[in-house]
Amino acid sequence: MGQTVHVEQQDHLLIITINRPAVRNAVDGPTAAALHAAMDRVDEDPALFAAILTGAGGIFSAGADLKAAARDGHSGAVTARGPFGFCRSPPAKPLIAAVEGYAVGGGFEMALACDLIVAAGDARFALPEVKRNLVALGGGLLRLPHRLPYHVAAEIALTGTAVGAGDLHHWGLVNRLSAPGQALDAARRLAADILANGPTALAATIAILRRAGGGTGDADWDWAREQAQAALTALDRAEGLRAFTEKRAPRWQGC
Repeated sequence: MGQTVHVEQQDHLLIITINRPAVRNAVDGPTAAALHAAMDRVDEDPALFAAILTGAGGIFSAGADLKAAARDGHSGAVTARGPFGFCRSPPAKPLIAAVEGYAVGGGFEMALACDLIVAAGDARFALPEVKRNLVALGGGLLRLPHRLPYHVAAEIALTGTAVGAGDLHHWGLVNRLSAPGQALDAARRLAADILANGPTALAATIAILRRAGGGTGDADWDWAREQAQAALTALDRAEGLRAFTEKRAPRWQGC
């Protein structure tokens, strides 16, 4: 899997680290492929009962590599498991996000694709896609209204404004808060609590919880893609990406 994603097995736990700190752990095509491979390993290795996803360098992830998207016309960060290598089809075992720094855009969507979130107290979360005339199609708009009160989810999604881990802990989205720099250790402790239980029961429980949570069936994903099609092909989409790379405010045309 190269160096864009690092994996480390600790007994029955796999720790998966996005390892692109120079670009704030943004996910491009090769990184998505590496995440996909790591999630396949979680599913296929009978000795693994759970996994933790985190980011190197004190940052969880800035989401899609927008510079690559501006250059190539797309981010390339979609695999058979969906956006960012796993967001449509997470592994069928408990997955914990350990968030330091910030989880922005696809970074937030990757955290939402996990079953539990442990975050440093100073971590920040955001879905800023609308600021670039993009649509959050990595599952964020499907999962967020099921994890938060609707009006809270709507404000996060429609303003693109960052929200602190403390606020999300208050609303129940973040399971545990840690001191800065200690999110992975806190996630390991949470994983230990989970791994003390029966692995086949854990897998069944996760399957039932995810289905009961709603909003992530194939029909939901396909419908969301259809709704976003006009925005994905708009001139304003290209303008939003250009403005990002040129570090200026976008000039919207409404088409």
